Amino acid sequence: MYGIVYTRPCSGHGRCIQPYLAQRPKLQLSVYTTTRSNLGSENNVDLVLNVEDFDVESKFERTVNVSVPKKTRNNGTLYAYVFLHHAGVLPWNDAKQVHLVSPLTTYMVPRPEEVSLLAGGPAAQQQIEAEKRPTSALDEPVSHWRPRLTLNVMVDNFVFDRASLPADVQRYMKMIQLGKTVQYLPILFIDQLSNRVKDLMVINRSSTELPLTVSYDKISLGRLRFWIHMQDAVYSLQQFGFSEKDADEVKGIFVDTNLYFLALTFFVAAFHLLFDFLAFKNDISFWKKKKSMIGMSTKAVLWRCFSTVVIFLFLLDEQTSLLVLVPAGIGAAIELWKVKKALKMTVIWRGLWPTFQFGTYSESERRTEEYDAQAMKYLSYLLYPLCIGGAIYSLLNIKYKSWYSWLINSFVNGVYAFGFLFMLPQLFVNYKMKSVAHLPWKAFTYKAFNTFIDDVFAFIITMPTSHRLACFRDDVVFLVYLYQRWLYPVDKSRVNEFGESYEDTPQRKPHTD
Repeated sequence: MYGIVYTRPCSGHGRCIQPYLAQRPKLQLSVYTTTRSNLGSENNVDLVLNVEDFDVESKFERTVNVSVPKKTRNNGTLYAYVFLHHAGVLPWNDAKQVHLVSPLTTYMVPRPEEVSLLAGGPAAQQQIEAEKRPTSALDEPVSHWRPRLTLNVMVDNFVFDRASLPADVQRYMKMIQLGKTVQYLPILFIDQLSNRVKDLMVINRSSTELPLTVSYDKISLGRLRFWIHMQDAVYSLQQFGFSEKDADEVKGIFVDTNLYFLALTFFVAAFHLLFDFLAFKNDISFWKKKKSMIGMSTKAVLWRCFSTVVIFLFLLDEQTSLLVLVPAGIGAAIELWKVKKALKMTVIWRGLWPTFQFGTYSESERRTEEYDAQAMKYLSYLLYPLCIGGAIYSLLNIKYKSWYSWLINSFVNGVYAFGFLFMLPQLFVNYKMKSVAHLPWKAFTYKAFNTFIDDVFAFIITMPTSHRLACFRDDVVFLVYLYQRWLYPVDKSRVNEFGESYEDTPQRKPHTD
């Protein structure tokens, strides 16, 4: 990182490259649009912005209307040519001009429109017609408009060493010979990281004009080199198969986040990955060794599985970032395995499993299920009316892409809004049994760390608002678990998470010596 932001200046006069901007020339900024990627002359171009007496030190932002050619409206491409040249001279006649080209359009599969499922109307009719189309037609990428063009000029009067010229900056440099000195012209840079998916606009056949916001700000050499590396990294992700949306999530981390906060995020993310692995490892190890459901709420296990699967389907339907979606999918698979294990243990200890040759349905398990059923009975009086009422309200007042989307959203809203209530049966069982020894505390500890780390990620990673609020909901639950851990101290006669107690452990024979 230090090598990226720091550039060694020139020490010997014979091999130095001087900045042309040090002479303070009068410059002009011109932005043209054309449908051709290679511009040979001034024909077939449209001037959309002309800034005379351009000051590289002054920041500005201007919005202009750009005429969209028929070729672009028919799923074509439109390019912006940005010229920095001497004032009063056309860029084609200026030997000392610098220019860059940037596409103003990109291709993406359009997001399905949300409609009122009961009210109907033209939008609903379009949705029905869209559902009748072949899948290949629905997945066909169409041209989208990028409404923002962000420009930068490197303003540091830095003297480069020709022998150690940074490769990342060199491709943006244009050098000229003036007498006995070699000078580099102003370094123009187009910030592609500022183009976000959320700002894209679908180009329709009727879109004859579209708005374009051109913003300019100066940039230092260190920040320029860092930004070039970040753009190259995003481009590499797309070459490896990342979609435009997935690459956009990475852009958002760098563009929408303060650099110091970003450095903290990198540090925290390493611990998040570690705790994720340890939590999964210890959770699986705990359930593999567990022999009974004493002290464990079966309904809480079933609820966690149901809620995790629903959340995963909801994030999948919302096309959430892979940074959130992949861990949710792994967690859902583990919860399904835990339910299978829990149901098997419950049936075995009730004497209903045909291959089971030992054990009986103990008093401790009977009390556990009794407390579990009692807690769920009280919660059902509050939970079911609220969930059903919320689903009806959302159907009447909120637009959705399809009935499946409404169903998943209704389920997930119940999970997010009242999910902590379904964790209360386990707290109730702990309270009645005055014990927490039956809980997987190693896995809980790692999950607790991750829960507080998720609070940081909730403000960085793009995710649905309900999923962001759920991160803070989990904090409360873990704090209550920790309070119960303090409230019920360790009792060596209490059964632990493996169905064993300290007093049942056979004592080792003392050594004769």
